[in-house]
Amino acid sequence: MTGDLDRRLAALARAAELARERLGDAEVAAASAVAARAGARLGLGMETTVVALAGPTGAGKSTLFNALAGAELTQSGVRRPTTSAVTAAVRGDVDPALLDWLGAAARHVLPDEEPGAGFVLLDLPDYDSVEEANRREVERVIALVDLLVWVVDPQKYADAALHDRYLRPLAGHGDVMVLVLNQADRLDGPALEACRADVGRLLAADGLPRVPVVPVSAVEGAGLPELRAMLRARVAARAAAVDRLRADVRRAAVALGGEACAEGRAAGVRKAERERLVAALAGAAGVPVVVGAVARAHRRRGTLSAGWPVARGLARLRPDPLRRLRVEQDEGDDAHSSIPRATPVQRAQADSAVRKLAAAASEGLAPPWPGLVRRAATASQEELPARLDRAVAGTDLGLRRPRWWILARGVQALLALAAAAGALWLLVLVGLGFLQLEDVVPLPEVEGIALPTLLLGGGLLLGLGLAIVARWFNGIGARRRARVAERALRRRVEEVAETLVVAPVEAELALRDELCAELRVAQR
Repeated sequence: MTGDLDRRLAALARAAELARERLGDAEVAAASAVAARAGARLGLGMETTVVALAGPTGAGKSTLFNALAGAELTQSGVRRPTTSAVTAAVRGDVDPALLDWLGAAARHVLPDEEPGAGFVLLDLPDYDSVEEANRREVERVIALVDLLVWVVDPQKYADAALHDRYLRPLAGHGDVMVLVLNQADRLDGPALEACRADVGRLLAADGLPRVPVVPVSAVEGAGLPELRAMLRARVAARAAAVDRLRADVRRAAVALGGEACAEGRAAGVRKAERERLVAALAGAAGVPVVVGAVARAHRRRGTLSAGWPVARGLARLRPDPLRRLRVEQDEGDDAHSSIPRATPVQRAQADSAVRKLAAAASEGLAPPWPGLVRRAATASQEELPARLDRAVAGTDLGLRRPRWWILARGVQALLALAAAAGALWLLVLVGLGFLQLEDVVPLPEVEGIALPTLLLGGGLLLGLGLAIVARWFNGIGARRRARVAERALRRRVEEVAETLVVAPVEAELALRDELCAELRVAQR
């Protein structure tokens, strides 16, 4: 019997936990209280049925209590003091802990004339008492009992306090309520039927169309057999406690979910918004600056490795673009680059992309989820710049030295050595000519060109040509390296976006789905 109730209770408790700081504080607190109260009631056993008589002053509630108990347990009458404490009449095997939980100050054990399930009948203080403590006690016990018997008289059955404060908020609890129209002996037949019909009309307006209305005269005994039979059947069925808890759980779940779990499904994080976010964050993180520096750094390093000696000397005078930006370092909490900070326009574009992603992801959801999704997306907004900077600074840009640079550097070294040898030879020849000893050293020729001149000119021209070819290849390599670096940088930016923006948004949407699913289980 309680297996389904256990599942509903667990679902309500989980929903209240998920809803904390997301949905209304009052509704969350009420759902948590219902889950705790229902758990406590289950722990006290479901074999006993607790019935409470609640009503206004002068409706004959205590007289009816004595009549049902079969003994004069409480003082009754027009001039009696108003009931200020809960009085319990107990029949059968009832756990004293249950009575302690109910807060029954006065307890009377009735003869167990009909062995079976335990039964507790409570006489509550008057709900319209001038004493606020009495009214609070009524509200406390009403939330705990299994079956509510509202006792009214022909003069007070339409009392606004009864309908507005008690009956209407308990719409949905009709299966665990009975309304007793006491002092029915004051009305003749037609008047009684008209009064009974009017009570039914008011109950239907309160959302309680199935609540039975039992005319009774507690003094003369009219209607008491019917009421006793009704209560006896409820006690024998042992379902009132479960029905009451189910109704409580359902009401708390409906109040907690409200419009928040209305029909509708989130659009989720779509590819277009994700790409727009990564592009905006990449711009704010200085990815284009780094990509440009990668291309320039590759050309510079290619010139230093395979360029003409004069060009190498000039290249050394310029700082390395990547070292100046302080990228290609190990990523860590203290890692940071020297990339220029994002401009106000870039920051605005990044903020706009974050908010647009959140808005698109929560499209189709009722409040408060669009705001909650936006809160999740922007929760780490202050952390974004530092995380992006560390990610960019620690990115492997793939700047490997091409193997042909080594060969080109060796060839350039040989050509430079040849040119230097030719220049030195020519200087020696000039010196010997000045001393008129030019015939001492032979002057070999190749195709009519003196070898020293061939070495000098050939070394310089071939070195320059190799440098031009190497520069052309380095340009191609620089563009390729820039594309590789851009992909690597965007992947790192995407990881940051996923961690700080997309994942929180998807987690909030998943939480919403789980919360609403739990509420659907609790409302079944």
